[in-house]
Amino acid sequence: MYANIIIDISHEKVDKTFQYKIPEAMKSVLEEGMCVQVPFGAGNRLRTGYVLERTEKAEFPPEKMKEIGCIVKDGVSVEADAVKLAAWIKKTYGCTMIAALKTVLPVKQVFKQKEKKKIVRKADLEVIRSAYGEALRKKQHAKVRVLSELLTEPVLPYELVSGKLHVAAATLKSLQNQELIQIESESYYRNPVKPMDGEEEKKTLSDAQAHICDSILADYTKGIRKTYLIHGITGSGKTQVYLSLIEEVIKQGKQCIVLIPEIALTYQTLLRFYKRFGDRVSVMNSTLTAGEKYDQCERAKRGEIDVIIGPRSALFVPFPNLGLVVIDEEHEGSYKSEMTPRYHAREVAEYLTEIKGASLVLGSATPSLESYYRAKEGKYQLFRLTERLTGGSLANTSVVDLREELRSGNRSIFSRKLQELMEDRLAKKEQIILFLNRRGYAGFISCRSCGYVMKCPHCDVSLSQHKGGRMVCHYCGYETAQVTKCPSCSSPYILGFKAGTQQIEEQIHQRFPQARVLRMDKDTTKKKDSYEEILSAFSEEQADILVGTQMIVKGHDFPKVTLVGVLAADLSLNDSDYRCAERTFQLLTQAAGRAGRGKREGEAVIQTYRPEHYSVLRASEQDYEAFYEEEILYRELAGYPPAAHMLAILITAKEERAGIELAEQIAAVLREQISNAGQNTVQLIGPAKATVGKINDIYRFAIYLKYKDAEILYELRKAVEEFWEQAQRKNETVQFDFDPIDSY
Repeated sequence: MYANIIIDISHEKVDKTFQYKIPEAMKSVLEEGMCVQVPFGAGNRLRTGYVLERTEKAEFPPEKMKEIGCIVKDGVSVEADAVKLAAWIKKTYGCTMIAALKTVLPVKQVFKQKEKKKIVRKADLEVIRSAYGEALRKKQHAKVRVLSELLTEPVLPYELVSGKLHVAAATLKSLQNQELIQIESESYYRNPVKPMDGEEEKKTLSDAQAHICDSILADYTKGIRKTYLIHGITGSGKTQVYLSLIEEVIKQGKQCIVLIPEIALTYQTLLRFYKRFGDRVSVMNSTLTAGEKYDQCERAKRGEIDVIIGPRSALFVPFPNLGLVVIDEEHEGSYKSEMTPRYHAREVAEYLTEIKGASLVLGSATPSLESYYRAKEGKYQLFRLTERLTGGSLANTSVVDLREELRSGNRSIFSRKLQELMEDRLAKKEQIILFLNRRGYAGFISCRSCGYVMKCPHCDVSLSQHKGGRMVCHYCGYETAQVTKCPSCSSPYILGFKAGTQQIEEQIHQRFPQARVLRMDKDTTKKKDSYEEILSAFSEEQADILVGTQMIVKGHDFPKVTLVGVLAADLSLNDSDYRCAERTFQLLTQAAGRAGRGKREGEAVIQTYRPEHYSVLRASEQDYEAFYEEEILYRELAGYPPAAHMLAILITAKEERAGIELAEQIAAVLREQISNAGQNTVQLIGPAKATVGKINDIYRFAIYLKYKDAEILYELRKAVEEFWEQAQRKNETVQFDFDPIDSY
């Protein structure tokens, strides 16, 4: 047996591993992730390393290989835990160890600490006064400027002297040599969190909230570590529960991670946590510079941070004393990575809390079917919050049939009911949120004569119409000018189906010219602080209407919002995906939950072409239990997660024929394995062309496997990995996605 070992985890050198023999005495005890000492280099100096994997395959002659020296006792460090977690990700999601390791190490390179310099008066005032007089006589103007300041101030900021006083470093060195001044440096960490005003007014927990906190903390005190699911309606005070739990865990010297699904939620969440915990709170997300990320990890390791907030990557901040992980809005699809390894933050958090001896709390108004299914099976402990903290009730929700609107001659984006309610709210100086699940103009362009649809020449998708006469592919970024004639039949009736956020904003200005409008989508949130700017402006009532995509209906709390309009509720029902009903229900419930969170009653209008669909009906009734019972029945009948597990295999190729051939070979390998193992109840679907069959001139094919036992699917994936390793093909790729949340 051999072990592949990485020496002194240095993030930039993570690609380089070294192979060592495993001594006989260690074979039964050595595990992936362990910290070991190994002889290294020509002098065989003992160096610390971490076991990435055990293998029977020698990469070079065994007689030339060195043996592992020893296992480091108490070597369970932040790095060892990271390696252990990476090994689990590799096994669960199917990727290389290096790819897994790069995922769990949030910082890729070491950065120097920032330094603040100051100039300190070293000599007494008489000496400084004398030196000042001498500099005046000699016309040493730069020295005069510094010494005159030092006569009144004992300490000067270096930036002031070098900047405003225009004093060169050579002049300061001369003053230092004369022992008149001392230049002192002070290291400090880059902190992405700006100081915030005010302290949080501690709210008394309701009986239901207190029961949840007491139950979880009672377990914690007894050393019981579990996963808890809080199913709380919108506005029921889940965040207050998180704050109380975190406060108690911090008192025990532990650190906490709070995951949120969108960067857009960071500002509002951070504000509440900062008011409670001050500068012991920080953030980790993609808007931070590499230096800021590095410094937050260093602060975490040193115990200078108690709470880190961010999307899924914040899970990998290297806390040595992790006590609690909270995943808010746990149902969100953004917790699943779209890049290899395609991990799910909820599942990784379960394993991370297990190895760290921490607890995991999940919260949502619309829990994912996976979490609710596990809670029903007793794997998670379920708590419910059924009342709004403000004492108000959930928004009154109306469903408007857009087919009827069209029949009655209303061709506007806004139904008559929504228009009336918008007029009423604007007159009352109350706020409105309008939600659409698209961005930009986002309409496809088609010919009204022959039905031809303008498609991207590099991808198997339609082009979207954007402002300024542009057609854009949202997959590869291809862009071209809008056509005036149909390329197929030359008809001039080639137009876009316009239903994007820009279009809605324009129509609001036409219909309600007095309204102040803010738009929040991917196009308006490209700058670093744009999320904060838009949300702060709306929160401070600088706008009457907020128009946006999914990011505006997730977790935000605006007490003055009394009306929410969902403009195209069933767009997400048209996805070719088994989760589309669940996604639609969640989005509609979350959207309706933004209204009436203050003292005034809220109202929601859901506009749809499919008012009879159970996800729309149940969302309008805010009845999660009824939706779950209908949806889980469908999943059980079809063998979809969470009733069974699913493995998606995506094959990509530069040439279509080569891709088809490879997909068929992989399917043959799988059929043989299924037959040999006697697992004939494993469902194999495909190979088939992927939903989007071509992206950026690369052809895509998919194979799906469905089975209740995850271990069987791991074995089948391993067979494909072995086949792929032997195939040594350079123009094709094979990727795995365990329990995918999107179809391929």
